Amino acid sequence: MPRHVKNITLLLLVYFMNDPVYPADLTRARDAIDGPGRPLIGISAHFKEGSSCIADDYVRSVLLAGGVPLLIPVHADAAALEEVVARIDGLLLSGGGDINPLHAGEEPIPALGEVDDARDRYDLLLTRLAANRQVPVFGICRGLQLINLAFGGKNFQDIPAQLPGNPLQHRQLSPAGHASHTVTVDERSCLFRVLGRRAVPVNSYHHQAVREVAPGFTVAATAPDGVIEAIEAMPCYRVFGVQWHPERMIPLRDETMERLFRYFIDEALLFKRAKEIHRDYPVVDSHCDTPMKFTAGFDLGRRHETVKVDLPKMREGLVDAAFMVAYLPQGKRDDASSRRATRQAVEILRQVTEQVEARPGEAGIARSVDDLHRLKRAGKRAIFPAIENGYAIGKDLANLARFKEMGVAYITLCHNGSNDICDPARGTPEHGGLSPFGREVVREMNRLGIIVDVSHASEETFRDVLETSRRPVIASHSSARALHEHPRNLSDAQLEAIAAAGGVVQVCLYTRFLGPAGKVTIMDAARHVDHVVKIAGIDHVGIGTDFDGDEGETLPGCRGANELINLTVELLRRGYSPADLEKLWGGNLLRVMARVQEP
Repeated sequence: MPRHVKNITLLLLVYFMNDPVYPADLTRARDAIDGPGRPLIGISAHFKEGSSCIADDYVRSVLLAGGVPLLIPVHADAAALEEVVARIDGLLLSGGGDINPLHAGEEPIPALGEVDDARDRYDLLLTRLAANRQVPVFGICRGLQLINLAFGGKNFQDIPAQLPGNPLQHRQLSPAGHASHTVTVDERSCLFRVLGRRAVPVNSYHHQAVREVAPGFTVAATAPDGVIEAIEAMPCYRVFGVQWHPERMIPLRDETMERLFRYFIDEALLFKRAKEIHRDYPVVDSHCDTPMKFTAGFDLGRRHETVKVDLPKMREGLVDAAFMVAYLPQGKRDDASSRRATRQAVEILRQVTEQVEARPGEAGIARSVDDLHRLKRAGKRAIFPAIENGYAIGKDLANLARFKEMGVAYITLCHNGSNDICDPARGTPEHGGLSPFGREVVREMNRLGIIVDVSHASEETFRDVLETSRRPVIASHSSARALHEHPRNLSDAQLEAIAAAGGVVQVCLYTRFLGPAGKVTIMDAARHVDHVVKIAGIDHVGIGTDFDGDEGETLPGCRGANELINLTVELLRRGYSPADLEKLWGGNLLRVMARVQEP
């Protein structure tokens, strides 16, 4: 059996309907699960009279849309639920009873119906685990309200009691397959593109609803009385919900509701393919500043809300390797200050090694391409030490051999300010490019097998490095100046030059390098990838996030290592093949590393 259903620690109930949608023959059932292309859809269960159950309409709707449904039983074992979430390709949050307002910090009002606190906790945990792994989530009725609550929104406990004005009857008495009112779909929404119409007749079986939309979500549809009928986090996150019950209308072959489920299954299929790419090929982030977060008591093996790269997030995002840099701000350059900078770099590199060695079952220090492959086969994360700012070398060329012995894979020649090696992209130029000492540094890095990194370098330094280096170079975290004018970004001529020299440009996800402040998302990151691929070629592009070195700014859609798989999904959507993505997510960078480390 394939990875996504093998060794599941929970009892997962798979429904096979003995009708034209899906035959009950067990051989054909197994073939459907094992075969390519059918995403596994977890369905949250109801809990009635001691049993986890679900209405058949949910199951039939998933099957009709092309998914394989799994009922996820109600229980409180977080580790077991995480095992399930790691294997499913989409999560369908079903409808049901009222949500306990205590989960929102509110007291119940008299109109509140029956609540099931155990199911609430199960659903909220399931939603959060799915969000951590970027699993597409579709919420129906109660499921919509759960999404809103889980992501920080507020809900009405009872529409008639709390909504001003004269609300509609939202608990219809007519058969569930028939519409009772119309919703208006926002023409700017993803939902509008899916359904293809502005006015949509829907059924209505609820008395709770969204009151304040969660941060990061937008209203996609409303009822005539103003009740929010759909919310979505697209295009950055594949999470959305509707207040009506589309699965109850599908048995009457409502084409609009079928489109809704097909969209969800298509998103789950993209996610399934993205996971397969991440599992089949090494996924490498060439630049993160996480050592800056190594305060007293820090543990890389724990999940930190204020840190973008830790081992749990790497595991959730199926990220295999990260280059963690010892970053040094540019300081004074007298002999004493230079020696102090070297000691500081050594101390940071020592901390990186200690953090990794404290988790031998989860990660290892990597020094070569072979190390990365060995660690991936063992199911561990690979951490490559690196240095950002050649200021760490000071004035002593012998420090390069010392850093090589500590496992340093590359050195970014400068940061923001001239050092003894070269001039930066930002700051007052001093050398007109590489200094004489800087040329010695580049040649010695070539000899030792340390990659030369030209991110942060001035155009003159960039030119001199390409003239001096006898091995390919990288830009570990730089984006395209043609798309956003920033001195840290590379011109098209520079992109072409790195490619011509056999090097690689690692597109950066720092928001200030992608576009105007406060206006960029993961879509802009994908645009930069597209442009660099167009100019430099698919063999000379990769990803270097600059996570944890970006002053706390977040890129919607890619806010941490666990969300990097969203970029894979978006690039798949744009037509990149698995072979292309293997190159972008590490193949190109590892080729350069192997070339640089050749004797």
